[in-house]
Amino acid sequence: MIWNREFETLPRPELERLQAERLRRVVRYVYERVQPYRERMREAGVSPEDVRHREDVAKLPFMTKRDFRDHYPYGLFAVPLDRVLRIHASSGTTGKPTVVGYTRHDLDVWAEVCARCLAASGARPGDVFQNAYGYGLFTGGLGMHAGAERMGLVVVPASGGNTERQILLLQDFGPKVLACTPSYALTLAEALEARGVRPGQLALRYGILGAEPWTEAMRQQIEEKLGIAALNIYGLSEVIGPGVANECLEAKDGAHVFEDHFLVEVVDPYTGEPLPPGRQGELVFTTLTKEALPVIRYRTGDVASLNPEPCRCGRTFVRMSRVVGRTDDMLIVRGVNVYPSQVEAALVGLPQLSPHYQIVVSRERTLDELEVRVEVDPLYHHALGGLDPADERVQGLLRRAYESLYGVLGLHVRVTLAAPGSLPRSEGGKLRRVVDLRAS
Repeated sequence: MIWNREFETLPRPELERLQAERLRRVVRYVYERVQPYRERMREAGVSPEDVRHREDVAKLPFMTKRDFRDHYPYGLFAVPLDRVLRIHASSGTTGKPTVVGYTRHDLDVWAEVCARCLAASGARPGDVFQNAYGYGLFTGGLGMHAGAERMGLVVVPASGGNTERQILLLQDFGPKVLACTPSYALTLAEALEARGVRPGQLALRYGILGAEPWTEAMRQQIEEKLGIAALNIYGLSEVIGPGVANECLEAKDGAHVFEDHFLVEVVDPYTGEPLPPGRQGELVFTTLTKEALPVIRYRTGDVASLNPEPCRCGRTFVRMSRVVGRTDDMLIVRGVNVYPSQVEAALVGLPQLSPHYQIVVSRERTLDELEVRVEVDPLYHHALGGLDPADERVQGLLRRAYESLYGVLGLHVRVTLAAPGSLPRSEGGKLRRVVDLRAS
């Protein structure tokens, strides 16, 4: 099912003319209303008059997550706060959240693109929809909720976690469509299997899964264990939230970017030069219709490629490949952005610890597990006489480190104390900060 056939099947020449028109409008809008970006354009020697065609987007300077940090919380807003109906936020690199705002028009656009995602994934008006994305500042839950209501689904706002309740709802409410992270879909599958519930015994048929990296092998597992078609949804708070792109049920071969609202590029992550279709590089987005917080050439840090070839589903929008990596050191753990700098900020206030730490991410079962290994300060280690787990001082330090990390990350973390000099260094003496075992 195509939700908005008028736009989703526009012939490419018409779509590109629409993008050019909207690009000209949004560049002028941002130039007039967002001082930091106006100054950036002037420094780059470019003005709104220089942007006439779709390809002219490459003349414009980039925006990055640092812009959100430098102008926290509202410095990038293009409208006064009395026009903002809602604020969302995601974790930032220094403990401060990345703040985004929405006008009434923005919320309408967001509901529209999320409805498109649901339709592309197999949902139909009247289906029961169990939304197991988290509600709150995280954009996932409320974004998908609005899209489902726009489409006419019967929404079960389960939110994240509470597996026992989720299982009860799956069995008793009979949802046909489920939205959650892929790792949590596997958790639900294992919980159902432990209760003797076999694939096909539930009404569930479609899963809209995102907010963390996952593989084709993981898709196959989910589809087999839950008896569903599992579709990949892509989004990020700075651009709008979930709803930037979604796979179609017919092909399941790349996520269609909703190009009437988002202009997408792939650039060389080192030079910033645009790359042709099929080449992997960093995804860059320009919002074409947002009011409260439009972004121009926002560098996502996600590595993927674009495929403009026609799709058998009938949509003419370009497809982006599955995200294959990051250009920075950010990790996504259970849908939450985790940066080494956040871990460092949480630990630096504990003088008993050294600055030598290591982040280890694993997937022992189906959910990501986060461990932080940190060396104890040599003088404190000497005073302790070792790291006896029974020592109350050791237990107290573990507890304080855990509480500090949880306060910054909002995630449960396993803390491991290490003796001075025991964590592996590279030949240059630097500690390998991140060890991601999920793909091994």
